[in-house]
Amino acid sequence: MKKGFLISLLIASLILPAANCYGFSLKKEQPSQEQTQDNTHSQQARVFYAQNDIDKALEMLEQIPEEQRSAEDWLLMGNIMQDKENIEQALYMFNKSAQKNPKFYKPHYNMGYIYLTKNQPNMALTEFKLAVKYKPDFSYGYYNIGCAYLQLKKYSQARYNFFRSVDLRANEPNVYYNLAYTYKMQGKEKQAQTYLDMYNKMMEEHEF
Repeated sequence: MKKGFLISLLIASLILPAANCYGFSLKKEQPSQEQTQDNTHSQQARVFYAQNDIDKALEMLEQIPEEQRSAEDWLLMGNIMQDKENIEQALYMFNKSAQKNPKFYKPHYNMGYIYLTKNQPNMALTEFKLAVKYKPDFSYGYYNIGCAYLQLKKYSQARYNFFRSVDLRANEPNVYYNLAYTYKMQGKEKQAQTYLDMYNKMMEEHEF
């Protein structure tokens, strides 16, 4: 395998798509009678979003008064703004989601993803660390902490978090790939080759 292959592939696989973050289920509180109508709008919005009708989904959510929108409502509005490539509005919505429920991990993860794509790894780290604080078993959170440390060229910290990700989810090929890259950047060619071989084996077996 050519030496340049490892670095070029890393660029394409450095971060997970935002869509992986949306859709993780959390237990929801039962709605009060006063919230029934708003929750109907919320449910309809989720149906439209699943059908890729983001404009209709947004229309449903905008019918809910701001003070009655749940953290999930604000999160979905942020996802819609992100789909529309309105990043500043997406960040605003994700912040509102986090304010509504300070221990909700998803908006922190989404904000971290945006900051990572904007090459703002320190801000990304702040959000990703909050995500794993509120959901300690969140493999993708540790994975992207590792990616943020890679941007900062802090390879020991990156490696540590990639291993935490593997401990929680052992079948994600990109983690092994970035472990290989991390070891390579530390001059540990043998270990780099080991994890690159593991990555290639997973890709062949599962046809990712």
